[in-house]
Amino acid sequence: MVIGFLAMVLSVTVAVHVYLWYRLVRSTTRPRSRSRRVLTAVLAVLGVLVVVTFAGSRSEDGFWLAWPGYMWLAVMFYLLVFLVLLEVPRAVVWRLMRRSAPAPAAVPAAVPVGRVAGGERAAGEAPGGEHAGGAVSGGASAGGGASGGEPAGGAVSGGDAMSRRLFLGRATAAVAGVSALGTVGYGVRTALGDPVVEPVRIALPKLDPRLNGLRVAVVSDIHLGPLTGTAHAERIVRIINAQRPDVVTIVGDLVDGTVAELGEQAKPLGELEARYGSYFVTGNHEYYTANGPQEWIEKLRELGIRSLRNERVEIRHQGGVLDLAGVDDVNGATLAGGPDFGKALAGRDPGRATVLLAHQPVLATEAARHGVDLQLSGHTHGGQMVPFNLVVPLQQPVVAGLGTVDGMPVYVTRGAGFWGPPVRVGAPPEVTLVELHA
Repeated sequence: MVIGFLAMVLSVTVAVHVYLWYRLVRSTTRPRSRSRRVLTAVLAVLGVLVVVTFAGSRSEDGFWLAWPGYMWLAVMFYLLVFLVLLEVPRAVVWRLMRRSAPAPAAVPAAVPVGRVAGGERAAGEAPGGEHAGGAVSGGASAGGGASGGEPAGGAVSGGDAMSRRLFLGRATAAVAGVSALGTVGYGVRTALGDPVVEPVRIALPKLDPRLNGLRVAVVSDIHLGPLTGTAHAERIVRIINAQRPDVVTIVGDLVDGTVAELGEQAKPLGELEARYGSYFVTGNHEYYTANGPQEWIEKLRELGIRSLRNERVEIRHQGGVLDLAGVDDVNGATLAGGPDFGKALAGRDPGRATVLLAHQPVLATEAARHGVDLQLSGHTHGGQMVPFNLVVPLQQPVVAGLGTVDGMPVYVTRGAGFWGPPVRVGAPPEVTLVELHA
């Protein structure tokens, strides 16, 4: 799986960098110029950096590699987006520039050497048909025109065309470059800032009225890793505790590394405060770590967070009971695991409302079939970087926010962290506060 992923990264990286070279180097520099050679070398190094960043360690030891690699990845992506968007306007402007270019000056026809009308020699013509000023060799036309009727200014016209082409190429590159850098700068500020709190009121027909107002904090995709640090978890815990939730749920993709690498970053999670406890379900990234998810299950237990691995607990509040269930991520199938709805929902009272924690929204169809009343998910990051939000629906039924799958409400939180580039555009980090009502 890792080899396949890296092969895909390599193929996409090469293709994108070839296009960037064509638009940012070839279209902005003269052939065989020093600037073209330098820019080509820089672009090649940046391409290698992307591949090395993905292949390298995700631990804190890789901090100095991860930052430049992931930052270039974000800039590269938005350069691609803006350059593609500029292709049509660029083609239109180039056509207009060619049409408005002055036509080459007309060259007067050469006066034939020999007799003119009436059988008389032209003035100054020497006998034998030669001009008094000497023979005009090679049939060259008067005025110094080149053979074949080409204007003497042909080379200059070619130079003008090159200048126009370079001007358009450099203008396009400048617009794309400024737009990409501005977008990435905004995205970095958003990704590294405080998650926004999204309050959501959800009514469940089977909810015991005594549970009205039960507050469930939902956070996902924290992605502790080489670019986050302890402050990332501390900020999330501070925001969650400020909401005074009854239950805290972490719906997957907590980490991008092992306990040995990221255990210190996770320690602030032990400070989460909730009346009825904190719960966790695995995401796909927990299965990408070298030691698998089990060591994180044990680490979270030490921090006072219970993992629901195809399990169910009863949340009792003011005399009412809510079933809170959790299933493993679909990637658990790679380790002889995966979601098991039968096990997670076994023994429940079908007359009670059930809330399911499942990392990926795609499990909603199966959840609805099992009579779940509400699914809480993450995974999508809300797209993280526009226009990826337009691609997510190809795989997941809900991109972000509250949706419905087969009549069952599904809330998908955008996540509190980021994966890859520390950039979020159009999808700010989120901590959700779900308030349940009958």
